[in-house]
Amino acid sequence: MPDADGAAPFRLDVGGDPGTDPLALARRAAEAEAEGFDGIGASETRHDPFLSLALAARETTTIDLLSTVAVAFARNPMTVAQSAYDLQAISGGRFLLGLGSQVQPHIEKRFSMPWSKPAARMAEFVRAVRAIWATWQTGEPLRFRGEFYTHTLMTPFFSPPAVPEGPPPVWIAAVGERMTEVAGEVGDGLHAHSFTTPRYVTEVSVPALARGAERAGRDVAEVGISLPALIAVGDDDAALQVAIRATRAQIGFYGSTPAYLPVLAAHGWNDLHERLHEASRRGDWAAMGDLVSDEVLETFAAIGSAESVARELRSRYAGVVSRLSFSASYPIAPQTTAALVRGLRTG
Repeated sequence: MPDADGAAPFRLDVGGDPGTDPLALARRAAEAEAEGFDGIGASETRHDPFLSLALAARETTTIDLLSTVAVAFARNPMTVAQSAYDLQAISGGRFLLGLGSQVQPHIEKRFSMPWSKPAARMAEFVRAVRAIWATWQTGEPLRFRGEFYTHTLMTPFFSPPAVPEGPPPVWIAAVGERMTEVAGEVGDGLHAHSFTTPRYVTEVSVPALARGAERAGRDVAEVGISLPALIAVGDDDAALQVAIRATRAQIGFYGSTPAYLPVLAAHGWNDLHERLHEASRRGDWAAMGDLVSDEVLETFAAIGSAESVARELRSRYAGVVSRLSFSASYPIAPQTTAALVRGLRTG
């Protein structure tokens, strides 16, 4: 059944191609706004998401702008606070700061930055960012001292003017329970990974969010969940088969990664991870998708026509997530995307 007001049961975002350059993302943001999407995300792979979203802010007026995600530990709280504060001002209060930890090899070998206690470090990182924003908003002295970060110097010359809309919300990317607890403790929302299932969200992610929120004396209902949902969608059988093959390969790739084992383990599929991981060690990427059974595929992804996928996404995630985007490693025809949005808007 559609919602009483005819709206989707969650805000609909454009996930965006991770490799989209800043100019292309700005153009896509303007298109997405015209198409009725609620938000657009920029992820940190080949380009800086803050730069892309700054350009998108100048091309749009209503759509939310999300960093999905920026790598926190590649930076420090002061640099993140400044970029996010500027984006909030430029966009007129439409920015959502999404932060992720990345993994140890990338932080140490790609960014040449320190790695330790990622969950504790992320919690402190967010608290430090908020302390910096509070100084800029109120003029109170900056006196943040923690285990990993210390910020105790801020003079008027370096303080930007207060943002009328206030600082942006902070969303934290997480898969494992400990980082999900951090999102519940210090974040405004959780950026779930596309490699997830309805069961994992309800039985693992939501309870972990609740534990974190309880530690902070908060109601877990105050913490949103954003999900890039895996879909295999096509207007005809040929297009659908292409989508299914690509989605199997995507699930196989994610399932080979040790950090994502808990999602498979929640379904008792530990052995699948072992087989996928071994195939990845051999460099046998083509075989990995073939290891993903129909049961696994249908558990992770909504599959079928635009209309049936829209119904399935509503059934899986209405009342569970607050923001949803589509995760697909293959091109989706514009008319198919439009039909997906219509189906989610009207039920």
